[in-house]
Amino acid sequence: MRSLGETAGRRRAAGGLGPELLGFAVTGLCAYAADLALFLWLRGPLAMDPVSAKSLSFVAGCSVAYAGNALGTYRGRAAGGSRLRRYGMFLAVNVAGALVQLACIGVSHYVLGFTSPRADTLSGAGVGMALATAVRFWGTRTLAFGPGPGGRPADGWPAEARQVVPVEPVDRGRLGTWTG
Repeated sequence: MRSLGETAGRRRAAGGLGPELLGFAVTGLCAYAADLALFLWLRGPLAMDPVSAKSLSFVAGCSVAYAGNALGTYRGRAAGGSRLRRYGMFLAVNVAGALVQLACIGVSHYVLGFTSPRADTLSGAGVGMALATAVRFWGTRTLAFGPGPGGRPADGWPAEARQVVPVEPVDRGRLGTWTG
């Protein structure tokens, strides 16, 4: 049985996640747009090879995402270390997300035998993107922007707000006076 303090703490933590998820999603969309636009420009007018173009656009997209998260979604968090360390961790989290997407394509194409362009798109841009986004969200809030000011954990609530407060059993067989 949950105590009243535990239930209220869970509701507050869940309610506080909504704005964080929204900020993360908006930042991610902006980063995706920057990545795609730069890739198309590098491949089109500049006629750069696809791997180099994607590498540069990936780093640019990560930079846009980092700036949006650092200045927006997670601006109140002062994780330990320098901004360069946080950016390096953020870049590593995004590389992990990209590897998740590649793994989904690899499993679908080479292990399961779904070799059509539609299957590759679904596994990479559908399933892979969903799993990679979950990895990126967890890594961004936990590793890159870790605990906030005052040692608050990633959900923004101090440890004492999440403590379970035991509820004393009520002696139902005996009625006492209001004064004790």
